[in-house]
Amino acid sequence: MTDPQVTVERRISASVDRVWEALTDLESMPSVLTGVESVDVLTPGPFRVGTRWRETRRMLGKQATEEMYVTGCEPPARYVVEADSAGTHYVSEFSLDRTGPQTTTVRMHFSARPPGGFAGLLAKVFGGLGTRAVARAIAKDLEDVAASVERSEGLGQTPPGAP
Repeated sequence: MTDPQVTVERRISASVDRVWEALTDLESMPSVLTGVESVDVLTPGPFRVGTRWRETRRMLGKQATEEMYVTGCEPPARYVVEADSAGTHYVSEFSLDRTGPQTTTVRMHFSARPPGGFAGLLAKVFGGLGTRAVARAIAKDLEDVAASVERSEGLGQTPPGAP
């Protein structure tokens, strides 16, 4: 069995710079992503390798808070966020491709490496249910980002948190 992986792609009618800003503006995240209840930024300064935050979201009917950290950052094309929870290591990679002057394709690849032993075996056996829920959550997040930046593009306004 392989570790659970999910890839979701979304085309957004906005410039790559606007989409990057919406995805990396941690303080505005709860107002953009309906699944995120709160964000506590732990490192000052711009979004970069080493940026850490605690994100609280509701998933599968339960509230969960995870500490996340950036391990790769190539603005405005790609970034990688990792987290560790209950022995599982999570990696989320966001790639932004400029597909037109005002069109961006965002691809989010998520993987999870569960712990070994019986807990890891259970995680892999029941992983199909989890991967479907994760895919729906990622799709909803990208839908929320699209709604935020497309609305601001259409009104000629900047998205929340943008300079």
